[in-house]
Amino acid sequence: MVTIRGRLAPEVGAVLIQALSAAREALYQQAHRGVTEVSLTDASSETPTMEQQQADALRLVAESALNHGLDPGAPGERYQVVVHVDAPVLADAEARGQSVIEDGAHGSAETSQRLACDASRVVMWHDPEGRVVEVAARTRTIPPALRRALHHRDRGCRFPGCGLSFVQGHHIRHWAKGGPTTLSNLTSLCRRHHRAVHEEGFQVDRQPDGELRFRCPDGRPLPDVPPSPPLASDPVKLLRARNEADGIAIYSRTAMPGWQGERLNVGYAIDVLHPLATGVRT
Repeated sequence: MVTIRGRLAPEVGAVLIQALSAAREALYQQAHRGVTEVSLTDASSETPTMEQQQADALRLVAESALNHGLDPGAPGERYQVVVHVDAPVLADAEARGQSVIEDGAHGSAETSQRLACDASRVVMWHDPEGRVVEVAARTRTIPPALRRALHHRDRGCRFPGCGLSFVQGHHIRHWAKGGPTTLSNLTSLCRRHHRAVHEEGFQVDRQPDGELRFRCPDGRPLPDVPPSPPLASDPVKLLRARNEADGIAIYSRTAMPGWQGERLNVGYAIDVLHPLATGVRT
């Protein structure tokens, strides 16, 4: 058997739990669709244990992901995790208020601000006793047309040295703080670097010339990473040609060490690793 253990961020754990629950329900419906009479003494009719159901659900989730080429789709359509956040908390992480996932798990204000950057938004008003008095219509934080323009412009995560294609929209100045949802106030960040900007102290701002400037948590500018050099159409063939020109023969046993368990000859090792130290013995 295979045992899988992992530690996930609260919102990612909520996604996994929802996916497993939906997969278990789908498998249940599939197993009972078209079933007529099943003998009560038939061992095959026994209800699987929760561990078996979870394992089957995880298998279905994995197969579904592979079947779709591991394409998570647009961020706003991938899944739905409901987070209840007081408006002052979105504007100021130090403000008093709640930030909880719908099942009751608490999340940090910074996490809620990150999730709110690119999500569906429903505004609810409560009276002093906490009763809901009005609910607005659901809206997209980043409209679909603007998201398409953002993807076309950025072509992946803009964090220096990343470029990952699975990205989320990030408000440079958060909309809860008055930042507009416009192309000039948006940039694309992958999940890892979106978390780095919101929860790990990294900062990003747009310069007057339109370029982005990233800074480390201590305020130091994060240097830009030069673009990768172009690769040859057949880099493996080119590498083999260079090795042949240099007299380098690589085969299946090239990287196999020749050590037979004998004691290390320190003097010999120094001579080999540092030719200028020839003659030095310890």
